[in-house]
Amino acid sequence: MNSPTHHHHSDSGFYRQMITEPDSKVFQIWVAVINFWIFASCLSIAAETIEPFATEQVHWLLIIEYIAVAFFTVDYLGNLYFAKNRVKYFFSFWGLVDLISILPTFLNMLNLSALQGTKVLRVLRVVRVLRVLKLARIAMQKITQSVQSSNPILTNLKIYFIALFSVVMISSTLMYYVEGNLYSAEALAQGQEALDAHLKESPLPADAPPEASKFMPVDPIGGNVVPEDKRFFTSIPAAMWWCMVTLTTTGYGDMFPVTAGGRLIACVTMLMGLVLFGILLNIVGKTIMVLLFGEQVMEDELSAKRETILKLMVTRKWITKERAEEVELLSEEDIKSRLTHL
Repeated sequence: MNSPTHHHHSDSGFYRQMITEPDSKVFQIWVAVINFWIFASCLSIAAETIEPFATEQVHWLLIIEYIAVAFFTVDYLGNLYFAKNRVKYFFSFWGLVDLISILPTFLNMLNLSALQGTKVLRVLRVVRVLRVLKLARIAMQKITQSVQSSNPILTNLKIYFIALFSVVMISSTLMYYVEGNLYSAEALAQGQEALDAHLKESPLPADAPPEASKFMPVDPIGGNVVPEDKRFFTSIPAAMWWCMVTLTTTGYGDMFPVTAGGRLIACVTMLMGLVLFGILLNIVGKTIMVLLFGEQVMEDELSAKRETILKLMVTRKWITKERAEEVELLSEEDIKSRLTHL
């Protein structure tokens, strides 16, 4: 197996390269392809929540989903096959992310009777959005590469946008399902049906206001009614607008969650916004430093590194404190010439 150079192994060699060798061209192309399908499938998951678009374009959305899952499956099986420890990979965080990105779609295809409940299907649909975390995994690989990359700023910006996209996708999907589910078309129809049936058995008193016969969704945790003018999260893209506004500013105020679950998600989203803002400031700060002061940043980092190395050497008792102070003042050339004489 370890001889991908031989011709009869060339196929496994190619597959192995594609999955396990970050420096190979094949691997980089594969990562780009997977990234593309992660974006495409996440956007199609969002599009599935817009009516009537979703119903009209249902076959296209399905095609995108199936192609994406086909690629993710190849990726998952490759990672599993070439993992040093397959069981460990299977149960690892990234292993589970890879599995979650394909499992709901397969379960849906199998059309098991146990999954016929709309609740289960909904959960499966939500879970699919976690495939966006596959991007985070690729970003992690990028971080390790950015250390040697010629353009760290660009790499950092890529990482930032991956993080931003992931947070927006997950947060707005959760918001749509936790808050928006209460007043989805189906939920309202079912609620109205139940209410009508109830009113048939025990009619309202003659002096009841007309709106008493209209179903109103209730927040299951807080017990509050969600009035019509507070039903904002009608689709994932609608929730995305709320999410972007929440992440970047203190909120626009045009949309806000009224349920306890929605507010919890909003709190986490705001905290993530602060984290992302910190990351962005760091990147922008470094960029400005490099643009204005050239490579000074690098110089400072190098001297800081030298200090750390010397401190370690002193704590390990490899050199004395006095000797470390002497080395601190030497130029790089002096140190190099002295080390070559050792």
